Amino acid sequence: MALQNIGASNRDDAFYRYKMPRMITKIEGRGNGIKTNIVNNVEIAKALARPASYTTKYFGCELGAQSKFDEKTGTSLVNGAHETAKLAGLLENFIKKYVQCYGCGNPETEIVITKTQMITLKCAACGFLSDVDMRDKLTTFILKNPPEQKKSKDKKALRKAEKERLKEGEVADEEQKKLKKEVKKKGSSASSKDAAKGGSTKKKSSGSDEDHSPAHSQADENDRVAFDNGDDDGVEWQTDTSLEAARQRIQEQLSAVTADMVMLSTSEEKKSSVKKSSEHENKGHENGVNNANTFELLVCEIKEFLKTSSPVKQLKSFLGSLSGTQQEIMDALFVALFEDVKKGFAKEVGLKKKYLAAATQDGSQSILLHAFESFYTKANPEAAKEVGLSLKVLYDSDVLEEEFILEWYKKGLAGGNKNSPIWKNIVPFIEWLQSAESESEEE
Repeated sequence: MALQNIGASNRDDAFYRYKMPRMITKIEGRGNGIKTNIVNNVEIAKALARPASYTTKYFGCELGAQSKFDEKTGTSLVNGAHETAKLAGLLENFIKKYVQCYGCGNPETEIVITKTQMITLKCAACGFLSDVDMRDKLTTFILKNPPEQKKSKDKKALRKAEKERLKEGEVADEEQKKLKKEVKKKGSSASSKDAAKGGSTKKKSSGSDEDHSPAHSQADENDRVAFDNGDDDGVEWQTDTSLEAARQRIQEQLSAVTADMVMLSTSEEKKSSVKKSSEHENKGHENGVNNANTFELLVCEIKEFLKTSSPVKQLKSFLGSLSGTQQEIMDALFVALFEDVKKGFAKEVGLKKKYLAAATQDGSQSILLHAFESFYTKANPEAAKEVGLSLKVLYDSDVLEEEFILEWYKKGLAGGNKNSPIWKNIVPFIEWLQSAESESEEE
């Protein structure tokens, strides 16, 4: 069966993954009883995720003819002789009105009937709610024959099963970590016992020498015992430089007068170190102010460059000539492009995506995503609501790839900012990406 892309705007896209069968019609009967049979209307309706009765009724309403769909046999009949091209054109209008998302154009939508008897299309990709024109004749038929909601229940059950499976995997991982820790503890305790036995035999053999040797200090005794116990695995040995340890060593080795003189010098050194630390804090504050000023300068320089005649072609080389890290430069570019945008943020991203594509030619997609995150946390809530739709625009334009988006989302949740509006508003887009990935793996 020949397939074609869903939606006339995606007709020439060879990599478009939403497809449907080409329409096949057959004229039956003669005279006043002539009818047009849409042979594969059921297959087309399945590809569009809509009941076959909706498309049949839409053809009848638009052509001003009687139409009938038989649930048992699956036949779709429209009175009169109609060409296939004419019916295919009407099907394209049906897809624009009742299938494709009005925001991103994705056909993966679901018909939702509100409490006020209004019909909306909920997009599974960007979460946008499209309001259907209720003046259309087909809307009354849809309100009387609402679509079944079994598929959504099945999706919820699958999601619950997936969450339970992930929880079980996490519990199993924690149990394995606990077992590894217990094994390590048992091995370390056994090695310390063996080392203690060896240390006791050494002490017995060297007991005669210790009787004739002069008295040792307490710090040296502690160091020697620690060395005999064999606790030197992965440890860097160094002397204790605290004030108490220094006082103890000085009192053992020097007289009372010299000890006081040395302690006076150590107290003076401590005061000088406190002064140096305060000076360092003041310098750090000044550096923070300087960093803010340099970021504003970066934004101003980029704004001036964008006013030139051909900024897109020379944007990459210009950004490379700026002073600052790649993340700072990308953040400044984002502010320069979208600082004054309040409403229609996703539309503005679509208009200026060429600048973002030019800035990420060297594979710096993660830097662009972090710029998204830092900008949305400071932007107004209305702009943060369109984060999923904005990322969808860049994903469809091949500016951002799926693996970078999912990795950035996981790191963001792991960072402890689950209640941030950016992660809440991006959930529908992430779920759509994951479902698309699983569907591609199944195919």
